[in-house]
Amino acid sequence: MKKKILIGIGVFAIIVVAVLLYFNNRNRTLSPPGSASLTHDDLTISVTYSRPSVRGRMIFGTKEDGALQPYGEYWRLGANEATEITFSKDVAFNGESVKAGTYRMYAIPGASEFEIILNTELGKWGAFKPDTSLDILHTKVSVQKTNSSVEQFTITLEPTTAGINVICEMAETRIVIPITE
Repeated sequence: MKKKILIGIGVFAIIVVAVLLYFNNRNRTLSPPGSASLTHDDLTISVTYSRPSVRGRMIFGTKEDGALQPYGEYWRLGANEATEITFSKDVAFNGESVKAGTYRMYAIPGASEFEIILNTELGKWGAFKPDTSLDILHTKVSVQKTNSSVEQFTITLEPTTAGINVICEMAETRIVIPITE
């Protein structure tokens, strides 16, 4: 009798592990990991994030319009784990001072501007709102429209004469965050 119970528990445990692995893989397939890194002069910036796709959905807009990411609500700047950005040295992030280090980066989207927030809470699953008492910076950047729809969320880093721009694009939305030394 004990042997049957142990076998039953073992089979149940295997099924639970298989289901968890399936859902973890499914999430990673739908929103694969992405990264960007750039060294310009003596500044290196690296970003790790996940890349959700539009897949025919309205991404940014109002709740009433059925937007996946409603204006005025927390967005992790991607999917899965929280988006993290690393600076090799002290920088000005959209004109505001930030010490060298790694930070969680998230946003509050709006129709004409996004509020971008840096936070010291790291290594978290991104769907859960961060501990806002650990926010170190709030700044706003203007929304630009892309020339064509961007199917998968993308963060790129582009050198400028003064530093590096962090460019986030998805659907018809583009934001540019200037980072200077």
